[in-house]
Amino acid sequence: MKRSIFVSVTALALAAGLAACGEKPQDAAAAKVPGTTVKHDTKPWSGDAVAYQAGNFTRGDKASWESALQARMQGQNENVRIGGGAAR
Repeated sequence: MKRSIFVSVTALALAAGLAACGEKPQDAAAAKVPGTTVKHDTKPWSGDAVAYQAGNFTRGDKASWESALQARMQGQNENVRIGGGAAR
């Protein structure tokens, strides 16, 4: 009786352990959802809209892109963020 319970528990633990080892393929071709793929052959300021991308710049305008990056950097600057002035 105890042996059969032990064997059953061991088999269940082994099956659960082997099931956790499986890995699903993560192909880029399977994730072809419009608006979620980044094309690396385009300039960042002229690319299509991507999900979760900040859109506070005009697409196609390099100066607007650079100004948005500068504003983001200043927002992450500790001296500016806490009111200590601009970085030197």
